[in-house]
Amino acid sequence: MNNGATTTCAQVMIRTLEEEGVNLVFGHPGEQILPLYQALHHSSIKHVLMRHEQGAAHAADGYARATGGVGVCLASAGPGALNLVMGVATAYKDSVPLLVITGDLSTQVKGQNTFQDVPQVQVLQPITLQSYDVKKPGEAVSKLKEAFQLFRTGRTGPIHLNIPMDVFSKTVDSSLPGGDLEYISPGYEVDEVKKLLQSSKKPFIIAGAGVIWSGAVEKLRRFAEENMIPVATTYPARGVLPEDHPLSLGLIGLRGTEAANHAGAWADLVLALGCRLSERTLMGLGKTVLIHVNPDPKVLRGEINLQADAGEFLEKISQLRYPDTGEWLNKLQKYRSYHLVDTGYDGLPLKPQRAIKDILGAVRGAVVVNDAGSHTTWVNLLSVVREPSGLVFSGGFGPMGYGLPAAVGVSLARPEKSVVLLVGDGGFQMTLQELAVISQLQLPILIIIINNQGLGIIKQWQELYYDGPYQVALENPDFVSLAASYRIEGQRIKESGQLPYMVQKVLRLRKPYLIEVMVDPDEDIPLPEMKK
Repeated sequence: MNNGATTTCAQVMIRTLEEEGVNLVFGHPGEQILPLYQALHHSSIKHVLMRHEQGAAHAADGYARATGGVGVCLASAGPGALNLVMGVATAYKDSVPLLVITGDLSTQVKGQNTFQDVPQVQVLQPITLQSYDVKKPGEAVSKLKEAFQLFRTGRTGPIHLNIPMDVFSKTVDSSLPGGDLEYISPGYEVDEVKKLLQSSKKPFIIAGAGVIWSGAVEKLRRFAEENMIPVATTYPARGVLPEDHPLSLGLIGLRGTEAANHAGAWADLVLALGCRLSERTLMGLGKTVLIHVNPDPKVLRGEINLQADAGEFLEKISQLRYPDTGEWLNKLQKYRSYHLVDTGYDGLPLKPQRAIKDILGAVRGAVVVNDAGSHTTWVNLLSVVREPSGLVFSGGFGPMGYGLPAAVGVSLARPEKSVVLLVGDGGFQMTLQELAVISQLQLPILIIIINNQGLGIIKQWQELYYDGPYQVALENPDFVSLAASYRIEGQRIKESGQLPYMVQKVLRLRKPYLIEVMVDPDEDIPLPEMKK
């Protein structure tokens, strides 16, 4: 790019994405974003045509979680932009770095209640870190550069740029600098924190996904090992420390392990790194000194709050050494860092927990993508996650339909890995059109539908608290035939003995495949003990 050269806003935006290392974007074209697609057409960046804009956002989300980088999704004005909302909200709740670019009506007609005119920015503002209503081509370029600067500060989540069609086509100086955002790391004093840490007899670390986004996974492991401090994780951070590591206590909170929740109740000091401490996580904590480290000041809720990147903070305390924690660790070793689930069922109908146990045992080393539904609980209770983003799912928002498009993003991000999607029959039908993408790109994704012929969790709640099931039974299609219509092979399984062999055989094929597993429609999930 020559300094001072002029070209269209769309072309400069695409070049900026190239310079930022973006090599893949997910989207669905429409009239108002066509100038950007024209520039993309002549770019080295690969575009993945999803079959629905919601799928584009979820795929970009899965791509970001699998790489630890930024996911990018594109949509046009009106219906296209609003179809992104589910996926953007999902990324927002889990602090996933997502760049969202929407086209909009030209400036001459915007705001006149013309065809497809809706307030896109106002809709997306509550579920983004920033939502920019761009008016000029120079502003579009500077805000795009500013977005990547903001991602580098450690604060993660969706950033939205809304750009009118005519602005894309206007010329702009390609040497324009970035936005006026100058990130200065917040100053904070760690001496008091170090004193508290060193005086602690029962220290405990809660790691969130911010450890992944800051590239601090190895720093966390080293600090925990050198000081022999037990570690639990939030939902999105599972695998940050392998869950079979001696210092790993597994998940904490509502669905937390016995060891993690005992540690949270008894610790005299908790160091929460890169997590937002949701109400589900806080259920695992007792009265303790809480040191909360997060670059987003809006989520800080500890006795001591440090607005900082998790990796940067770990660097500052890397030379710290604890006194002996052996007595504390010995106390915690009496409790399970995994869930005890009875899966010893051999008869028919097949129990979902037995099916999922067999599946997880057969896919060790694969990335498992999980959807929302009753199967989700069994997957979380039975999984042992051994690497960051080894289990990909939406912990904070939990939309049905997340799994299939997210698996597309994960597979494209990690082509060397096997990707296994576990999804219910209800969630699968929310976004099944993305089978077309998997077929077209021949992505080696194993789709396993846990078919209980209904909306299992909702049915369970209706039976417990209302006057019985209503509108939760599903008259499903033949999922194997449906997959075949997309040129994806499949098989239906009803007995547990077939599963491990079939799953391992399919993974060796390295091609798209669908397995429908018929399970007991009346098997309930275990309900967690809720604190009053």
